[in-house]
Amino acid sequence: MADKHTTLSVFTADVGGLVGHVSSHPEVVDNARERLSSAKAKKFISDYHVLRCCDDLELVITHQCGVDDREIHELAWNTFTSCREIAQDLKLYAWSRGLLDEFTGNLRGLGPGVAELEFLERSSEPVVVFFANKTGPGAWNLPLYRIFADPFNTAGLICDPAMLDGFTFTIQDIRENKAITLKTPEETHFLLALAGSTSRYVITSVSRNVGSEAAAVVSSQKYDIIGGRPAARNEPALIVRCQSGLPAVGEVMEAFSFPHLVSGWMRASHAGPLMPVPFYEANSTRFDGPPRVISAGFQVTESHLIGPHDMFDDPSFDEARKTANKVTDYLRRHGPFQPHRLPQEEMEYSSMPVVFDRIKDRFKKL
Repeated sequence: MADKHTTLSVFTADVGGLVGHVSSHPEVVDNARERLSSAKAKKFISDYHVLRCCDDLELVITHQCGVDDREIHELAWNTFTSCREIAQDLKLYAWSRGLLDEFTGNLRGLGPGVAELEFLERSSEPVVVFFANKTGPGAWNLPLYRIFADPFNTAGLICDPAMLDGFTFTIQDIRENKAITLKTPEETHFLLALAGSTSRYVITSVSRNVGSEAAAVVSSQKYDIIGGRPAARNEPALIVRCQSGLPAVGEVMEAFSFPHLVSGWMRASHAGPLMPVPFYEANSTRFDGPPRVISAGFQVTESHLIGPHDMFDDPSFDEARKTANKVTDYLRRHGPFQPHRLPQEEMEYSSMPVVFDRIKDRFKKL
């Protein structure tokens, strides 16, 4: 086992919400556990854990099959579809929205979010996994910059010799379906120029400049369009490896002490603060929000998951939650006006085409 690589695969999907978009039904979560427990008993996977963030179901799986393995992806797909059947029987909200109808060999582009890392386990392998709800993949840009490029957040960038050479960021242009790699610290300004445009440029992975060791990965899929309408979408996940030449666990968590603004919230068409909450507070009820993030900490040991530890179950994040609530009050007073409502081209669900169609003939050229 010592010379074998471990693959950590994280899958997220919306298979139906309990009372609108608030939560997941216990029967849905239990079904996912039973499915993955059976796969573990057959030694098809090494270990698993099932979580939920608001109405999204999250699967954390370890195995030795590598990234983008068809059988692992099919296991996740079958788990999600069986959970969707239960959601349909229970008449849970939007049970049909999160998945397309047919598995094609890989979950990417079919609705579920996918984040996978393959690595050779170190003598100690702490990993932190983040799940967000009511936001998009660009939500991780600011925390990832702070974790891996900002010495005001991550002291190790200047006091840990193993991090002095910096990190490489892969950024995806989700409109043009292109990608670029930028190295910090020398290309920090280029990184910020792109990553600040969170609706278009998404940091999808981070690795060490020395040795190209994988450090973090994001589920960067946004949503699919069929017939001009959103057909299947997912909420983003983030995996971060910590310690021993990578940022310390505390430095990773520090990046979430500021509830930065993200796109999403109500009908995926509003901006709101990303509130860090413990597992039991991941219930989005106010205006379907505000956007939430939970964090599960694991020790990966011989491809097994020791944990999870609820990383935001800590009073030191109370001020971040209080700030998020104040920002929520401020933004909600804007009602349908920007900057609370997203620009028209960024709204995933909008009546604007219908409005313009009804009044287009009344516009007069000046």
